[in-house]
Amino acid sequence: MLWNLFINCFKVGAFTIGGGYAMIPVMKNVFVQQKKWVSEEEFIDMVSMVQIVPGAIAINASIYLGHKLAGLSGALVATLGSILPSFLIILLIASSLTGWYQYPLIANFFKGVRPAVVGLILVAGVKIGKGILKSKQSLVLAFVFGALILWLKIHPVWLIIAGSVSGIFLGRQKR
Repeated sequence: MLWNLFINCFKVGAFTIGGGYAMIPVMKNVFVQQKKWVSEEEFIDMVSMVQIVPGAIAINASIYLGHKLAGLSGALVATLGSILPSFLIILLIASSLTGWYQYPLIANFFKGVRPAVVGLILVAGVKIGKGILKSKQSLVLAFVFGALILWLKIHPVWLIIAGSVSGIFLGRQKR
């Protein structure tokens, strides 16, 4: 199990350009659809939970998933699998591409990659939104929180706290 966990987390880390939110659809594909390690609902809960704690989403998700599947050793192996590809690639780039940014081909490459990453993040938001925004209340809250962060520049921590309080309050209303 540990080797399988390491390899799959390594693949997610190695083949996802953009990290963070761009990794969510790939993680969902591997962890939910291919390996069936977690259900779709548990994956959504995991993504929501790992955003509350400090750190990178992919690493936090790997820790959560690894611990769920194989305890502390699973958390360590999954984390190593997730961070090793980025570490090796950054090390390679830093050691070999210093000064290459002055070349138009390299600069244009990154100009093209950036919108692709935004597209991946957008798709992740839509896919997760479909699983979460099933009621009018959750849809309204998502738009309100989105507007607050977009236009009023409210810090995400305050929105998470407000979302938690809203969930508790709205959950009590249904009883």
